[in-house]
Order: sequence, then structure tokens, then C-alpha cells
Amino acid sequence: MHLSALLSLPASLAFLTFTLASASPHSYTEHLHLLPLPQSHLHAHFNFTATTPLSAYESSHFRYFPRSLAQILQHTRTKELHLRFTTGRWDDEAWGARPLDGTREGGTGVELWAWVDGEGSTTVAKERWSELVNSLSGLFCASLNFIDSTKTVRPVRTFEPEGHHGNAKGGLQLLHGMLPHEVVCTENLTPFLKLLPCKGKAGISTLLDGHKLFDATWQSMAIDVRPVCEGKAGEECVLEIQQSVSMALSIPRSMRERHDPIPRPARIEDVECDESKPWNGHDTCFPKALTGEPAWTLSKVFGHAAKGACDLERDDQAFDVTLEVPSDRPVNATGASELTFPSTTRRHYRLSASSSFDLSLPAHSTPLGQNSPPSPPLYATRQIAGHGQERGSMHTTLRNPHAHPLTLVYMETLPWYQRPYMHTLRLANGKQEKMYYTPALDRKRGTHLELVLTIPAESTATLTYDFEKAVLRYTEYPPDANRGFDVAPAVIRILANNESPQFAGSYVRTTSLLLSLPTPDFSMPYNVIILTSTVIALGFGSLFNLLTRSFVLAEEVPPSPLAGVVRRMRDLVKGLLGKNGDVAKDEESSEVKDGKTAEISRYMREETKGKANGIANGDADLRDRRARGSP
Repeated sequence: MHLSALLSLPASLAFLTFTLASASPHSYTEHLHLLPLPQSHLHAHFNFTATTPLSAYESSHFRYFPRSLAQILQHTRTKELHLRFTTGRWDDEAWGARPLDGTREGGTGVELWAWVDGEGSTTVAKERWSELVNSLSGLFCASLNFIDSTKTVRPVRTFEPEGHHGNAKGGLQLLHGMLPHEVVCTENLTPFLKLLPCKGKAGISTLLDGHKLFDATWQSMAIDVRPVCEGKAGEECVLEIQQSVSMALSIPRSMRERHDPIPRPARIEDVECDESKPWNGHDTCFPKALTGEPAWTLSKVFGHAAKGACDLERDDQAFDVTLEVPSDRPVNATGASELTFPSTTRRHYRLSASSSFDLSLPAHSTPLGQNSPPSPPLYATRQIAGHGQERGSMHTTLRNPHAHPLTLVYMETLPWYQRPYMHTLRLANGKQEKMYYTPALDRKRGTHLELVLTIPAESTATLTYDFEKAVLRYTEYPPDANRGFDVAPAVIRILANNESPQFAGSYVRTTSLLLSLPTPDFSMPYNVIILTSTVIALGFGSLFNLLTRSFVLAEEVPPSPLAGVVRRMRDLVKGLLGKNGDVAKDEESSEVKDGKTAEISRYMREETKGKANGIANGDADLRDRRARGSP
């Protein structure tokens, strides 16, 4: 701070400003990790970390910590928060273990869990949880307000606090909720970027384009708030927020030209055929499996290059981008300086504040089986079986690919209209240690199930149980009732044991499921409503018409004043138009009519006189007609 500006401040404020500037307790860092994946995919993990002292947080003094989120946490007395927005599916079979052991990802849709200070009361904790989800719903433009009591559970063993809460840990209550049907889109990304100090205008956050992010095969946005204490004497604890975005991009799809976004098949001349296949021929081509990595450029994958650095109190040895590729692969980097660290697979770059950063990698051929991804701690699949609209069964397969047993916590959150039969719960090829079960209450609470299981080494365990489908009220069905109802994914946490300590704290989530419930024919109520409305309209309309209308003769109806005005106007117009020529024409036509009338009268007199003479002279024809009655 300049000395002149410092001297212009009051003494107390100047002392506070000088103390904060010299100690610099607030910090902010950002980092991008790039890792090529098999099948021409690229994993990109963005991490933004900001800290603020707890004393500054309690006094509402913020520098890099987002004030809008901090005020929500203070009002709801939330001590630790974890929020996830996830779409797509991570391919464990092809890409291996999940990024950061699955700790920064959630289930499909939106997932939220937090430790709330309920002051020893469950009712107070519920009220503050409701305020939290409603506030976050408005902040992130999401439907978090739909996490009500039917979608809220209290896990026992699945989650552990990541922060340091000290003596206050005993009074905190954990609440968890999921919305598997929530669609993650640009409306959620924009508030996410506004929480950053550089607002997505500088640094690696400029690469977060909604068209590229939500076109990825798998992506997850995470927000984690926790208190951190280093444990050093005299050092104050800080409140840390980590905003992270993790995605798996298809390189050919992301590098497709924007002016022609429609995917088109490659020409037959550009396809390398696998001639070892027995069906290969001159008119048949089976594409050969890709064994290498295609060439890619950072600006083409994300749409543009990174626009400089978000230079906020960076350390001299801090790096912004890490690229994990073999050391023999050439890399061309512009707009950054490469930092040297003792690593054979990682390259670190520090962005320049005045120039754009870009990476370019040529194509690289990798022999089959080389650089295979690490194996995940567990493979998990889950599906609904059965037929009919009354009952069904849940099947979960857990496969342990390692040479040592695994101990895990398996948690399911079922909606209240899916009623499990716990006496049908079966675990094949595994051991059940403990079970935590909370039954559902219709329209009040969902089913909460937690199991502590042990899976033997290199074996597959199967968990099954039957359930009943409830019949909903017709007002409880969504507009797309025949699509089905989403069931939240299962959450699996690997526990620590002596034989597999490296997997302790890892998380695996299954995919969400679609449950088909008995659905009425909504066209029948529509038909009933239309028919009833028609009958009521006809009957009531006729009766009302008879009761309110008065019937009179036409002669009793008084002439309308408007009709008289119209008649006078018509006569006036005729009079104006007929002054010049119409009068003479009327007189001439009158004379013609008078002549014709005189001639007709004379003819009639003569005809009558002739008939009289004929009768007097005894005209035979006339007498015969008279006799026959003819005229």
C-alpha cells in the first residue's frame, strides 16, 4: 500500500490495514492438471483454493473468500459443506481409478452433505438444513430446494468430516441429500465462476467454456468448505474453500470445428482397417483399435487459449498447469515458463500475466499394454430387475480386483415409494459386518440403508433384495410420468485396513437408476373433465338463458334510435347524389311506366269486352269450358 494512502486513513484503520497487509493471512491458488486417457480422451482437473482466517470470517472480513457463500454459511450455522454437480459416467474399465480417489465427485445430478450446528436439537438442525438448501438453490440456480425431508438422510459411517472442528464436533449433525434427476447446465457454471476472485476473466478459469464442459463424456463440479488448522503453536485456523471442476473430454469430439458441429464418419480411405479379423474384405473394414494418442492443442480442445494468469499473491515456485505425459513426448508451450522438478512424467508451467497460454502435443504411438491406467479399488454396478408394476428386485455387483480383501461401507438412499423387504436381503460371496437401517414413512421420509461389508480378494460379491412399488396419487406424478422415477446412486466408501491402506477414504458411486411405477391412464380423467364440462355448459347455459331472457312480440319492440339515425343518413346520401341527373331519369322512367300502364288498361278492357260478346253469342268453346269448370 502507498504511504500517502496509508497516512490518509484514521490511526486504527491504518494499523489494521498495515497488519493485514504485512501478515497476509488470506491466500488464493489455482491449478490445472492435464492427463491423457486411453481411447483418445483427456482428463482435465481445475482446482481453485481460497482461505481466510476464522477471525476474519466471523467478523465478515473477506478478501478472496466469496462473501455470498460465506453469509449463507454464517446464517445457517454450517461448519462444513460439500456440494457436487455431476453428469455423465466415468469409465472405470478403460480409464482406471477415479480422479483424487473419488473424493471430489458426486453422484449423477446434485449431491449435498453438510455438518450443521443444531445446538443439540434435531428440529433446529432440520430448520437450518432447509434454509441452507433453499439459499444454495438461489445462489447456484439449481433445484436444491427440492431436497426436502423425503430426500434427506443422516449417514452414520459413509462420510467423515474433513475439517478440524475441535470440541464442537460432538454437537454437529450430518445431513445428506441427492437429486438424481437434476440437469447440470450453464446456469450452474456461471454462479460457480462468479465465486472466483478473477470471475473467469483471467487465469485457467478462462478455459471453462460451457459448450466444451457440458459436451464432455463425464464432468463434475465440486465446492468444499472446511476449517483447517495446521496445528502449529500460535497459528490461527483458517476457513478453506476448494472449487474444482473435473472432466473427461473426447479429443476428436472437442477439436471438431464449431462451424460444422455435426459428427460425420471418416472417409474409408482415412480408416485403418484391422486385417486380422476373419470378416475383413475389400468391401468390409473393421477399424483397428487406437493404441496411441492423437495430436491435440489446448486452444482447440477448450475453444481458446488461457488468457494470462490470475496473479494474486503467487509464490515464486508456484505453478499453474501440470501436464502428465511421458518424458520422451515432445510438448510445445507458449505464454508460460516451465519449472524444473525431479519428475519423469510431469511437466509444470507457470503462466505469464501478459500473454495467453497454449499447449500443443503431436501424435504419439504407445505400444499396447504400456502406460495402462491404475486399477480402481472396486468395480460396482447396480440395476433393477423383475417384471410387472407391483414388485421388483435390486441387484448390486461388487468386484474386488486386488489380491487382498476390502472393507467398505455401502449406502443407499431409496425414495419412500420404493419399499424394500429387508428379510429378502442376501449377500453372496461376502461378509456383512454391520447394518444401519432407517425405514421409510410414506410422503415423510425415504429409506436409509448402510452396510459394512468385507469383499474377499479377487472375488465378486452380489447384494440383492426385493422391493414393492407404491401407488401414488394422481397429483404426485410428474408431467413425464411414463418415463419413470430416478433412484439416487449408491455411495461406497473404502475403509482402512492393514492389507490395503492405500485405498482408505476412496469413494465409488454407481450410476442412477430409473424406476417404473404403476402409472394411470391420464387420458381418462381428461375425457371425464371434458365431458362433464360440456354437459354442465349446455345444461346450465340453456337454463340460465330461459331464466334471464324476456320474450315479447315483434310489434312490441320499440324502434331502435340507431335504426332511425341510419335511415336518415341513407336518405340524406341519396338526396345528395340524385340532385343533378337522377331527377330527370326518374321523370323519364315515370312517363314510360305511365304509357305502359295505359296500354295495359286498354288491352284489358278490350279483352273483357270480347269475352262478354262471346258468351252472349253462344261461343261453343267458352260454354264447354264453363261446363267443365275450366277458366
